[in-house]
Amino acid sequence: MEKKLYLFRVSLSGIVPEIWRRFAVPSDIPLDRFHDVIQIVMGWADSHPHEFTISKQHYSEYPESEEDGLPCGKYRIGDLVKRKGTIISYLYDFGDSWEHEIILEESNFSDRDLLLPVYCLEGKGACPPEEVGGSEGYEEFCRAMKDPFHEAHNSFAEWYGANFDSTQFDPDEANWELLKYLRWSRDRFLLWDTD
Repeated sequence: MEKKLYLFRVSLSGIVPEIWRRFAVPSDIPLDRFHDVIQIVMGWADSHPHEFTISKQHYSEYPESEEDGLPCGKYRIGDLVKRKGTIISYLYDFGDSWEHEIILEESNFSDRDLLLPVYCLEGKGACPPEEVGGSEGYEEFCRAMKDPFHEAHNSFAEWYGANFDSTQFDPDEANWELLKYLRWSRDRFLLWDTD
């Protein structure tokens, strides 16, 4: 029996031109693994805390109390989101406050050409570098990187270490990372910890 697939579109709030991705996941993916997929398709490094808000309920990796939210590893996306058009808020990096809007575009997605059970179909725009200072810092970073005469160009170029093209996104690269993720996170015969 084929798994039921969800088709999502994630976009980064407060950035013009828009940075977005369209991707498919099985509806039974746990919310913590859904986070992993978002990190990969967007291009983040998964080096900061995150939080989902779904129907006014917060979910995070290690909530200290129920007031802080529920543990995302205990819930599946298909149990929390069922209706096409449902919007999920996803916050990554509480310092830089990267807010994402995730929309369920199809709740019964079917595409025989998908090569993986999680797959990035398309997108636009490069992911901002980590630690750039949120959307305002990213705008300044982009201006400086485009203009070799900008007062911050040299310091940003030295910090980032390469040229930066804000329009660049390759879904094949995202899918290669998703393939590696699927391989590394597959079920094993023996558990890592024997206790």
